Amino acid sequence: MTKAIVIIPTYNELENVPRMVDAVMNLPKDIHILFVDDNSPDGTAAVIREQMALHQGKIYLEERTGKLGLGTAYIHGFKWALANGYDFIFEMDCDFSHDPNDLPRLLEPCENNEADLTIGSRYCRGGKVKNWPFGRILMSYFASVYVRMILFIGISDTTAGFMCYSRKVLESTDLNNIQFKGYAFQIEMKYMAKRKGFRIKELPITFIDRQYGESKMSGGIFKEAFFGVWKMRKIKF
Repeated sequence: MTKAIVIIPTYNELENVPRMVDAVMNLPKDIHILFVDDNSPDGTAAVIREQMALHQGKIYLEERTGKLGLGTAYIHGFKWALANGYDFIFEMDCDFSHDPNDLPRLLEPCENNEADLTIGSRYCRGGKVKNWPFGRILMSYFASVYVRMILFIGISDTTAGFMCYSRKVLESTDLNNIQFKGYAFQIEMKYMAKRKGFRIKELPITFIDRQYGESKMSGGIFKEAFFGVWKMRKIKF
C-alpha cells in the first residue's frame, strides 16, 4: 500500500492544528501527518500530542529547540519520512492557505508515475490567490518571474510551498547540502529537481491567506530569495 505523509512545520499554530488534522484524516486517501514544531510558546506541541492520541499511528511530532528556519524544518521532516519508509512526501502550511482537499490531487500524478514532483501552483493556468493585498500578489508573482529569468527553471510558481515529492527525488540529493532556509529553500528544491532531470508537474490551486495566527513572512526571507538565486546557479547538485 502507498505510504504518504504531509510534513507541516509549526510555530504558534494552536488554533489550526485540530482543524488541519480533522481535514487530512477525513480525506479519501490515507495520508499521515508529521508536525515539526519549533518550540511554540503557545502550546502547539501539546495540542499535537492530543491529536496523536486520537489518531494513533497516523499523526507524528518532532520537536525542535527553537525557530531554526522553514527549510531546516522540512529537511528534518524529509529525513524522518525517508527513514520511516514513506513513498510520497508532501510539504504544506498549517494555516489553511493550502487547501488539504488538494492533497489527493497532488498525489495522483506521482502515484501513477506521471510525475516525480507535483507543485500546487498559484500562477499556472487556473491558479488563484484570495485575500491578499494586490501589492503582495504582484510582488509574489514577479518574484517567480525573476527566478525564472535567472535560473531558466520553467516553473510558474517557483516559491510555492505546497508540493508532493516522490521518494526518489529526496533520496537523490544530499539534504545536508541544501543551502537556504526561507523562501529560497523552496526555489532551491525545485531547481535541484529540475537539474537532476525529474519530471515536474504544476497543478492549479487557490491560495487563501491565513484566517488564524500570524504570518511568518519577513523582509529577510525575501532578501534571501532575491540574492540566493544567483548563488544557486553555482551549486552542484
